[in-house]
Amino acid sequence: MSTQKNQNSSTQGASQNKTLAPSYDGATVAEEKSARLAVTVFPIIIIVAFAISFLLPDTFTLLGPGVLPALGIIMFAMGLTLTPPDFVLVVKRPLPILIGVVSQFVIMPLLGLALAWIFGLPPALAAGVILVGCAPGGTSSNVISYLAKGDVALSVTMTAISTLLAPIFTPLLTLWLAGSYLPVPAGDMAMSIVKIVVVPVVAGLLLRVLAHAVVEKVLPVLPWISVAGITYVVMAVVAGSADALVSAGALLLLVVFLHNGLGYVLGYGISKATKCAERASRTTAIEVGMQNSGLAAGLAAQYFSPEAALPAAVFSVWHNISGGLFASLLRRFPIKD
Repeated sequence: MSTQKNQNSSTQGASQNKTLAPSYDGATVAEEKSARLAVTVFPIIIIVAFAISFLLPDTFTLLGPGVLPALGIIMFAMGLTLTPPDFVLVVKRPLPILIGVVSQFVIMPLLGLALAWIFGLPPALAAGVILVGCAPGGTSSNVISYLAKGDVALSVTMTAISTLLAPIFTPLLTLWLAGSYLPVPAGDMAMSIVKIVVVPVVAGLLLRVLAHAVVEKVLPVLPWISVAGITYVVMAVVAGSADALVSAGALLLLVVFLHNGLGYVLGYGISKATKCAERASRTTAIEVGMQNSGLAAGLAAQYFSPEAALPAAVFSVWHNISGGLFASLLRRFPIKD
């Protein structure tokens, strides 16, 4: 979604909103409607895909080799939604972005480590939970921020910055926190993130700049590309580790619920404690709580084991459901600042 200022300040406040253009041109309205529809039906699609791949694992194990290319396509689609002005906010509003990105790479990794220790998870699952925590912000967080009446421009910038920082922080944090559970090839992991995240995102951004008119026409399709890509990743991971999912069962679900929920709560609390505005605090909560679990699943499957990718697959299902519920809850409270 392209960054723009929301000029309807009397009803929406002074936040910058990337999903609603001041002119309400057809392309932007179509993009916004498509994104809202995608994020609404995505939990249903992914639950069905999760169930099918779990019940018929032998049918979908062949999807495994396509996980990393699918992630690259998702990241390229994300890059197409970005424009250079998205990064201007880093200079104009450095404090909320700094708080959000630092919280992203501090709260969730440490939460993952704490939950793995408290519940005594097996090494593979523990490493997988920690890797989810070390991933950058989730690609659907922008639409959830919009639904929660958050600061959407801030959300997009936070997601972009954390994604571009992922080749540094994701492997280093995973090595530091998960190294006692499983060997972590941090250098190889960093190069993989560059190839499947940074290169596609930058390529998408450049194409948006060079072929703006063409890209604008396909923007409404991009959310569905992300939906298809993440669904593919989840099916491949679940099919490859269905037996491990049975053994992990309710314990894994509980850990994922707590990881995601505490991310929302702590992200919001830290933002409010640092005197950020309500819209920024809602956005920070969502950015911290929603992870790029598709990336975590792909990295876990490649460098750990199919079992280690399970937490990310379950997280992919749950955080989109919880994000919608969290947004609905936040919308009930008026924004006073």
